[in-house]
Amino acid sequence: MYMRFTFCICHLFFNAPWIRFDGAISFQGIAGLKSAALGNLQFKVCHCSCAQALGCTLSLHYSDLANDQLIQSLPYIISQRRTSRKFFSSSDCLGKMNLEEYFQRIGFHGPSDKMDLATLKSIHKLHVMSIPFENLSVHCGEWITMDLETIFNKVVRSSRGGWCLENNYLFGWVLRKMGFNSTMLGGRVFNTITNDFPPGENHLINKVIIDGKAYIADVSFGVSSQIWEPLELISGKDQPQAAGVFRLTKKEDTWILEKTGRTPKVLNPEFAKSSLVNRKQTYQIFCFTLQPREPEHFAEKSHTLQTNPASLFTNKSICSLQTPTGFKALIGWTYSEVTYKPEEGVDLLDMRNITEDELDQILKEQFNVKTQNKMKPANKKVSYTI
Repeated sequence: MYMRFTFCICHLFFNAPWIRFDGAISFQGIAGLKSAALGNLQFKVCHCSCAQALGCTLSLHYSDLANDQLIQSLPYIISQRRTSRKFFSSSDCLGKMNLEEYFQRIGFHGPSDKMDLATLKSIHKLHVMSIPFENLSVHCGEWITMDLETIFNKVVRSSRGGWCLENNYLFGWVLRKMGFNSTMLGGRVFNTITNDFPPGENHLINKVIIDGKAYIADVSFGVSSQIWEPLELISGKDQPQAAGVFRLTKKEDTWILEKTGRTPKVLNPEFAKSSLVNRKQTYQIFCFTLQPREPEHFAEKSHTLQTNPASLFTNKSICSLQTPTGFKALIGWTYSEVTYKPEEGVDLLDMRNITEDELDQILKEQFNVKTQNKMKPANKKVSYTI
């Protein structure tokens, strides 16, 4: 007796980082691979019908019948057969995505059948106060995927956060599931080194139409550039929020989001000249067009952001969560608590470096995050401010 699994190597590459081959299989040149073995696992290359074809599908024969844990941890199985056992899919293990679990995750107790602005504002604010903007997966050996069920399981069921491609994809699904008229859009984050927007879209947001008015929802930018409530899609209008005054400006077919904030007041003298401190009061955040996008549009960018040595996300580990008075962030080994003081015209920055012994405790107590694998903080010299 044996188990046979058939699944696409493309899904493994993009979506299943927790399957470890320990060098027995290299994803580079995989199309030329005929077979491989690792312990009780035998792999045989078959065919590939995936739209993102990397060249093959693997058939896996696993001889250890006692190890059912493997079955439970393969959410990308296309088909699985075991003697006297019927086919099943990942959703049978994980359960269907549902709004109630998401509402419980963010602490939303209002009516879910009201597609009005008040409801949108409520769930938007609760999301950014409950679910961190974070890229910790990049720094603890987990692959970030554009598969919605995986994102739901990670963010909602495993009490993790995510970056914009995860959080805003999930938030868009929530909005549409609730009945909102919501469309996914692509944005380009302002590059402070080149002083311009990059050519390719690297940010995901949602446009929502309510009573004939359009709003921009973005629950995953993080730190002081994070909006707490949706912004009305209107050019040149100041829209004050806790972090400062946000402003959307239309230039031809492109919309630009900028923010005017307050003077940072760093409490710890050791960080008075820290490169993490944003000393520009008015700055551009990202731009976007109203061209609708599908999740597949961001698949290649998701891959690049977590593999390119020049990417911000491979150079810095980031975890940020909004609070009722500001936000907290862990960038590399630097933990910061920021308190907004609009009446004084300043933001108070309480910054300190943490030790390795504190890392897991800080993640759990301050962000309610627990990674499955050991996280290795990174804070290399690339431009990023809180």
